[in-house]
This record gives sequence, C-alpha cells and structure tokens, in this order.
Amino acid sequence: MTHEGHKISLPKEKVTQGLALAVLLLIGALAIIGPSGLLAWGENLRLLDQRKGRIAVLEKEHQALANRVALLNPDNADPDMVGEQLRRDLNVVHEDEVVLILDHE
Repeated sequence: MTHEGHKISLPKEKVTQGLALAVLLLIGALAIIGPSGLLAWGENLRLLDQRKGRIAVLEKEHQALANRVALLNPDNADPDMVGEQLRRDLNVVHEDEVVLILDHE
C-alpha cells in the first residue's frame, strides 16, 4: 500500500474492499426490502390492525355464546331460552299457538 493520496495498489485489498462493499449493500437492501424491512413494516401494521378488528368481533361473539351457555345451564335454565330451543330443534308448539307457514319465494 502506498501513501500517495491513499491509493490502494494491491489487488487483494481491492477484492477485500469490494466484498465488504457488496456485503454492506446486501445488508442495506435487506433492511429496506427484506421480510422485516421498512417496506414490510407498513404491511405488518395493516395486518395487525386487521387482526385486532377480527379479535374484537370474535370476543363479542364469544360473549354472546357464553351468555347463551349460562342461560341454558341445567342447574338454573332460563325457561324462555329452553322454550326457544325446543321449538327450534324439536319443531314443537303449545296447544294454544297458531303456526303460520310463509312461502319464502
């Protein structure tokens, strides 16, 4: 290596510096476009917001189902809920009820 204007004269040093530059460029490219890079960051935030919304919907559905389960508890069942279940699942009605069949056409 010479000290004339800090020139690199050995080919081995040129190759080493070229490889170091290539590695740094690769690391920089991955920092921008990689799976956890800057471009993926916005997509990850959008997916996070989307999944938080889905979790909120599922939690509301879970609460509604938990309420139904509590109302159908065999130890203390809600009579209205039991009647609704019987009518829907077993197709039964009281003697004094009238059934109207409507065409869905």
